[in-house]
Amino acid sequence: MIRPFLRSQFKTLALASFAFFIAILLVLYPEQAVKSSLRGLTIWWDVVFPALLPFFITAEMMMGFGVVHFLGVLLEPLMRPIFRVPGAGAFVMAVGLISGNPMGAKLTARLREQDLISREEGERLVAFTSTAGPLFLFGAVAVGFFENESLGMILATAHYASAFLVGFLMRFHEPKAPPSNPKGKKTGLIFIRALRAMHRARIQDGRTLGQLIGQSVTSAVQTLLLIGGFIMMFSVLTHLINYVGITRPLVHGISWLLHLCSLSGDLANPILAGLFEITLGSQLASAVGPTVPLIYKLAMVGFVVGWNGLSIHAQVASMISRTDIRYFPYFLAKILHGVLAAVITVAIFPLFRPRLDVVAVNSSLLGESVIHSPLWQTLKGISIIIALFWVFFLLFAEIKDRLPYNKNPLKRQ
Repeated sequence: MIRPFLRSQFKTLALASFAFFIAILLVLYPEQAVKSSLRGLTIWWDVVFPALLPFFITAEMMMGFGVVHFLGVLLEPLMRPIFRVPGAGAFVMAVGLISGNPMGAKLTARLREQDLISREEGERLVAFTSTAGPLFLFGAVAVGFFENESLGMILATAHYASAFLVGFLMRFHEPKAPPSNPKGKKTGLIFIRALRAMHRARIQDGRTLGQLIGQSVTSAVQTLLLIGGFIMMFSVLTHLINYVGITRPLVHGISWLLHLCSLSGDLANPILAGLFEITLGSQLASAVGPTVPLIYKLAMVGFVVGWNGLSIHAQVASMISRTDIRYFPYFLAKILHGVLAAVITVAIFPLFRPRLDVVAVNSSLLGESVIHSPLWQTLKGISIIIALFWVFFLLFAEIKDRLPYNKNPLKRQ
């Protein structure tokens, strides 16, 4: 009993000291704090708020109208064998891929609150549906930072392919956990059953169209205000710790690790910034000197976008805190997502190279030496094996008897 008590006291002291330290920095450097806060506010108001508000409102209305229940029945034969989540997870996956972070976490928490998924299924679902949106990858990173829209295809392909791969690997998370039992009868055509489930869900919801629209807008705005607060806070935090030089030892340590891997130490600053916030990390990566090959810059961006940044981690943790979904599986899944995205970026780079419109850059900066190296040959073989493995499970997704999920001793209803 003594050790847990001491551990709890130490945790309290550490958290209080950290908050006190941030307060001191805000008092000592008020001008820098205001400027960085305004930068975060600008990002939220100009990009995040208009981009996510329609998706939040629409998603809330679709849940009220029973669309989630419709997809839950219709896509159950697909989502269960591949990802070990109910068919309702397809709704979260689709909206999360289109709108980007943190939509996947918000909708996963809603499904858990409505008891449409179990705790373990929620942990699997949030792990691969918390992704960056196409608007960020193509608009902000490819066009805005690298000034080459062709790079968006490389980043998007690597990011979403690695997300699906993480989702498949997460099916082995908590293998003994029983599946949630979808409600409704199993007789009749699947499309008819899906329509009935949607109708029952709308009747049980009971809200009129006016009430549903009003509550959807209110919920969406409240969630976006929460996201805006996180963005501004992490913008201030990242800028202040860089301004006072706290991150210099970390930069030197990351640079040393990069040199051990025969990589340029110039990527240390973008990597460290990307651990906190993906937008800043991607921007710094695009601004690295011309001595760093483009393939390394893209791989680094793929890692930080897959990792999501501590700012998005905080948003996800806040949204799932209303449920019993644990944060740690999400944390591990995002590390895996970042690593896989970087590896896939290196693997597919030669496929998109003819489409790249790179001006005044020689072949070494495109990574030609990497392409013909033993490392590239290894990554190429791994990528082919992963692709074949993925296609195999897609083709046989509906043959349930051959998959581990159907060997569960619990009787399915």
